[in-house]
Amino acid sequence: MRGTGRHSRRTRLRATAIGFAALAVAALLGACGGGDSSNAPEEPSGKFKVKVTGAEFPAVQRLGQTALLYLDVRNTGDRTVPNLLVSFTIKGQRGEDSSLPFGVSDPQPELAQPDRPIWVLAATYPHLDGSTDPGGSSTSSPKTFALGPLKPGETTTAIWKLSAVRAGKYTLLYDVGAGLGGSAKAETDNGVSPGGSFTAEVTERLPETEVTDDGEIVEVKKGK
Repeated sequence: MRGTGRHSRRTRLRATAIGFAALAVAALLGACGGGDSSNAPEEPSGKFKVKVTGAEFPAVQRLGQTALLYLDVRNTGDRTVPNLLVSFTIKGQRGEDSSLPFGVSDPQPELAQPDRPIWVLAATYPHLDGSTDPGGSSTSSPKTFALGPLKPGETTTAIWKLSAVRAGKYTLLYDVGAGLGGSAKAETDNGVSPGGSFTAEVTERLPETEVTDDGEIVEVKKGK
């Protein structure tokens, strides 16, 4: 009977421990909302006034050259933009069909992956001006970069570091948005969707280089 008593006590203790664990899990799920996203803050709705005040990207580039793309965006309204977005695509059907922001679709039968980059984005980019930290978080679309809130009257400068890997002449389109949820819409003071384009030609001509006394390979400047 003594052995049975110890067994009974162990059984009761195990049952009690399981009960406490179940209550703890239930409490944790309740605190987290049980995975229900209905408690997440809603995105403000309406129109948000923004203006592209500066845009820069070299019109002539060489294959293998790295260039910086700058966009200056200002909040010209009286409400904070919930999440400033910038989306890119290469103009034309091949660019629209590609899942890459700086690439085109090349649907050849022998290619397992039809997307081909025109420019390759450097790791940790885009940056916001004055910071070395990544300035654009990932979104559900690889073509869209989220730059965060933008207060009224403020201007943010975003920088993309791109390396040309495919020769040709391309038009790179960009659009500016105000939020990921679809309720916040960006528009200019004239009521149109903000955005623009760059036209860049990537040539196959390689730069002339030389080796410095420090052993660094640099491009030979014109007129030298």
